[in-house]
Amino acid sequence: MKFRLLFCLGITLSTFLGAPTLAGAQQPGRPNVVLILADDLGYTDISPFGSEINTPNIARLAAEGLSFTNYHTAANCAPARAMLLTGVDSHRNGVPNIPESIPPEQMAYDHYQGVLSDKVVTLASLLQEDGYHTYMTGKWHLGHTPSLLPSARGFDRTIAMADTGADNWEQRTYLPIYDQANWYADGAPHTLPDDFYSSEYFIDKTIEFIASNEISDRPFFAYIPFQAVHIPVQAPREYSDKYAGVYDEGWNVLREKRRQAAIAAGVIPADSEVTVTPGTRDWNGMTGEQKRYDARRMEVYAGMVDAMDAHIGRLMSYLESIDEYDNTIFIFTSDNGAASAGLVDSNGNSPLNAWFEQTGYNTDYETLGERGSWVAIGSDNATVANSPLIYYKFHANEGGLRVPLVISGPGVTRSGGLTDEFTFVTDLAPTILDLVGIDDHEGNWNGETVEPIVGSSLAGYLAGASDQIHSPSEPIGYELGGSSVLFKGDYKIVINRFERNETEWRMYNIKTDPGEVHDLKDSQPRLFSEMLADYEIWAEANNVLPMPEGYNRGRAIFRNGFN
Repeated sequence: MKFRLLFCLGITLSTFLGAPTLAGAQQPGRPNVVLILADDLGYTDISPFGSEINTPNIARLAAEGLSFTNYHTAANCAPARAMLLTGVDSHRNGVPNIPESIPPEQMAYDHYQGVLSDKVVTLASLLQEDGYHTYMTGKWHLGHTPSLLPSARGFDRTIAMADTGADNWEQRTYLPIYDQANWYADGAPHTLPDDFYSSEYFIDKTIEFIASNEISDRPFFAYIPFQAVHIPVQAPREYSDKYAGVYDEGWNVLREKRRQAAIAAGVIPADSEVTVTPGTRDWNGMTGEQKRYDARRMEVYAGMVDAMDAHIGRLMSYLESIDEYDNTIFIFTSDNGAASAGLVDSNGNSPLNAWFEQTGYNTDYETLGERGSWVAIGSDNATVANSPLIYYKFHANEGGLRVPLVISGPGVTRSGGLTDEFTFVTDLAPTILDLVGIDDHEGNWNGETVEPIVGSSLAGYLAGASDQIHSPSEPIGYELGGSSVLFKGDYKIVINRFERNETEWRMYNIKTDPGEVHDLKDSQPRLFSEMLADYEIWAEANNVLPMPEGYNRGRAIFRNGFN
């Protein structure tokens, strides 16, 4: 694959010859795109955002590109993935929640199935139609019937794990809600190799797919949704052991260290305040054995992030070796904030112990993170991963919704900096289309009416041609499982009805107060009322369904999983 820019100012060969430009025709110089999605990665889990975790390759992308510190996504995985790949709101793309969490009262409606609707067009389909090779390796979680797999949604070559998660060392499920781990290759059931480790395998296959078309003059799109750092948290020992002793001071200290590092890096305002997530325990009240166990599971977590970064580095090196690195747009982000999963406590006990015994999993300190081990970092450690933000995955607070976003490569002239300009997950699909010069489908695809893209392109901002992405008067709504948000300019209103049984909305300036410390609804009543009205208009326009009384996410997951 040897691209050459034959003409300046974007003049294509077909234009020069006076011939019509055909979809899929060779257009030398068009950039490749690598879209990397971490799973459950917290706001300050990468070194450019203040982490103690070693992520030199992501840091290199940040130094060469632009980092967005006010980027927001969904609070759990499938809705984020569906919006990322379509630019369409989750209530219109078929995935308002993960299917495992949707109550039966809502699943009676077509737009609440938790799988990607046939009324949306994926980014991969648009790129494929315009001549791109399209590859996907990693977690899909948008359906696993033949018509819903990535091989049917615009990807030429795929390795896809179809569930919420799976073991990172071998082909087995990670929760008793599944009978098996559902892996697919190019649409057919797939058997993993014996030497499988998820992050390594996904990059191996991505390199293999790119290499298979190396003589082609067509660019490629590679979507790499890692399993790191979703539960079970697992990492090769050579990575986790690098962090021995790093977390011995506990979450009280590490959380503040990250906050100070984020301030020093310019990620958050120096004068912003912070509130510790309610329910977080005092590290000093833990026993010595509990401290030892909790520190070790954070070492494994750090090792899993580190390993992911190292394998991203392998892909970067490969692209350099074939002279394609400088012609590649890289986008790195996470599907949602860090997870607080309480399925293993500070003593290594779990409500899944009987199932662990049956399936051969263990939570032993000596082998944490290794093959056969099952561990989660827990809610206390999650406050470090999301520091200085409050709460975590599933919650509509910043800890659930705000994650790192790094974009580098062709089209990015604001390199090496950070921006606190508000961005949302639906913005990424139109940004990629803009950067590679492909038109938006505008609600019509192959003669069929489809859901229009609602996000705003960042391309002009990345190039320094504009200083604004969203108008201060533009309302952007969001809802998942009864937790709701409306963003408008620098402000946000939020309520978590079922995660925390809240009955009152709150309002924050999330640019100056990312920690959501100062509720402004009483001091700015006119704006608060305006934003509430905006939310109701958005919810009605997107047919947001009410949650049934007594809804419980955990019970729904296990009920749906066993049905």
